[in-house]
Amino acid sequence: MSDKKTHGVPALLSFFIPGLGQLIKGHIFKAIGIWVALFISGMLVTFVIGLITTPLLWLWQIFDAYNN
Repeated sequence: MSDKKTHGVPALLSFFIPGLGQLIKGHIFKAIGIWVALFISGMLVTFVIGLITTPLLWLWQIFDAYNN
C-alpha cells in the first residue's frame, strides 16, 4: 500500500508543479533538467514548436514521477 503512495504522490505533485515529484524522490538533477527544458520549451511557444513540446514535456514528467 505504501508503494502506491510513493508513486502517486510525486505524480500528483508533478501535475501541479512540474519537476516537484522528481525533487521529492531525490532526483535533483532531473528536476532541474525538467525546469530548464520547460523554460526553453515555453520560450519556443513564440515559434509554434513550443505548443507541441511543452505539453509533451509536462505529460512525460508526470509519467516519470509516477514510474521512476
